[in-house]
Amino acid sequence: MAAHAFIAEPRIDPRLACFRLKLGRSGIHGWGVYAGERIPARHKVIEYTGERISRRETRRRGLGPRTYLFTLDNYWTLDGAVGGSGAELINHSCTPNLYTWIFKGHILYMSKRDIRAGEELTVDYHFSDKIDDVPCRCGSTLCRGTINFKTRRPSKS
Repeated sequence: MAAHAFIAEPRIDPRLACFRLKLGRSGIHGWGVYAGERIPARHKVIEYTGERISRRETRRRGLGPRTYLFTLDNYWTLDGAVGGSGAELINHSCTPNLYTWIFKGHILYMSKRDIRAGEELTVDYHFSDKIDDVPCRCGSTLCRGTINFKTRRPSKS
């Protein structure tokens, strides 16, 4: 597999989605996932799936301009470009309407609040501050300007 990911035919796997979801062009980036119906707060929306790959393979595949990689634990990463559920197309926002819950080896996207039908689903990617900054295009009034999550470093006094 090439280091850069390409999803030839974007789709949502309805077997892994708990609500009706639709694909559409996003103002944030490329494709986006939209609620096809109202989604109540604190409910599982979709499971993030993909090929389970090692850290070494993650480093190789992560070199491209577009990736669909999600770190599961200290060893495994899921590559949503291979066998993804459609959750890999959910875009980043600094004020997301979903949050991630890793439970018993599964990556679940849960609703933070009530989500209106037609609203784009978003999650905070929390990219590490140990990698190069990735500019954010979420458009939120509280946008950090980067997808990277800045951890506070203790000041030396």
